[in-house]
Amino acid sequence: MLSQISQAALVVARAAEEHGEPAVNPWLIGGGVLAFLMFLLVGLVWFGGGREHS
Repeated sequence: MLSQISQAALVVARAAEEHGEPAVNPWLIGGGVLAFLMFLLVGLVWFGGGREHS
């Protein structure tokens, strides 16, 4: 029983130590999301630009 707990603790400790570069650059993901949201904002302003408010 104690051996199983020790092995589990060792596996968790090794997994916590292994950290490297992320598979996808977070700046790339953030930039893509920002561009998409800006595209939606421009579309919304364009769609409602000439309408009268009621």
